[in-house]
Amino acid sequence: MGQAFIIDSVRTPRGRGKAGKGALSGIHPQELLAQTLNGLVQRTGVSPAQVDDVVIGCVSQAGEQGANIARNAVLSAGWPIEVTAVSLNRFCSSGLQAVGMAAYGTASGFQQLVVAGGVESMSRVPMGSDGGGQDAGNEHLRRRFVQVPQGISADLIATRERFSRAELDAFALASQQLATRAIEEGRFNRGLLPVKDPVSGQVVLERDELPRPSTTLEALSTLAPSFVELGRTRITPDGRTLNEVALAAYPDTPRIEHLHTAGNSSGLADGAAAVLVASEEFTRAHGLKPRARIRAMTTVGSDPVIMLTAPAPASRRALQQAGMQVGDIDLWEINEAFAAISLQTVRELGVDPARVNVNGGAIALGHPLGATGAMLLGTLLDELERRGLGTGLVTMCIGGGQGIAVIIERV
Repeated sequence: MGQAFIIDSVRTPRGRGKAGKGALSGIHPQELLAQTLNGLVQRTGVSPAQVDDVVIGCVSQAGEQGANIARNAVLSAGWPIEVTAVSLNRFCSSGLQAVGMAAYGTASGFQQLVVAGGVESMSRVPMGSDGGGQDAGNEHLRRRFVQVPQGISADLIATRERFSRAELDAFALASQQLATRAIEEGRFNRGLLPVKDPVSGQVVLERDELPRPSTTLEALSTLAPSFVELGRTRITPDGRTLNEVALAAYPDTPRIEHLHTAGNSSGLADGAAAVLVASEEFTRAHGLKPRARIRAMTTVGSDPVIMLTAPAPASRRALQQAGMQVGDIDLWEINEAFAAISLQTVRELGVDPARVNVNGGAIALGHPLGATGAMLLGTLLDELERRGLGTGLVTMCIGGGQGIAVIIERV
């Protein structure tokens, strides 16, 4: 088995993911990705003709994001028609999974140079546009597992972990403050690629749009819980609510405390990211200077009802694969889908909070579903270099009860 090297990574700024309101809402998602692909090869100096494959994560593959958005973006970017592309969906981890697929190909020797990444335009293709709900209406599956929306799962986790609303809000405030500092100090600048209008050529967004620097604990505390009414929705023939269905799987929990709000959950966002992954052979033959190598990549399944608890076991498996311990990781990125997920993962693994999400996360910056994983990997690498550190781990919860973890090491 050879090695998979990260040559470079780029991402767009995250735009507000609301129709007609975000700076990127006027850009077709194919064009958003195409600009990112071209920005990556221009920065690295490789020719698109050398790319064996393009692997792109995208969650809502419908409408403008349907019809294999990866291939259409390659064509829109003006790359040779011989360059192939595939779109994949592992829910929120799709962009990180794409990098994993690139690592599989290049480390095995079957491929030499792969572009991986992700894209999501939540302003133009809203979450759930592909239809079907969590189980796509399969009554046979529903008799085994009645899956509930992620917000209900997140509140169930917060309840079972006995996190208070104040703890969740404090975590959210820290995310806003850290992201604001990172932007002010230019910590994201190396990987950022300004997005241009494809017709006029004018820059439409050059920095992340979602952070709210003026956020206070007082303001966060006034926000209403987001999933109270959703939890009361009756979904079974016998009239049980979503809350009751979730609690049936956890009879030791008497009720669900609804603690997540718009302020301590991830924001809807638009964006794209791309990572250039090369084999050891290609790197040497073409004189490329890799920034990092991928030391481990793992996925783990977990209970599909509570759904979002797998980042910790996925991280443990990745650490075991790499022959490492928790303390060997210099910096962690734990995706902030909901505040309770990051807090639960930190608690279960015993991670030093000072090493986690040091430049904020999705609560402040937003979560463009298919792109976030690749974005986290790039910003983690940037920060490792800025601090002169060696190793980093990215982990994410995934809908349907899965987790993913990737460990990188600077070279």
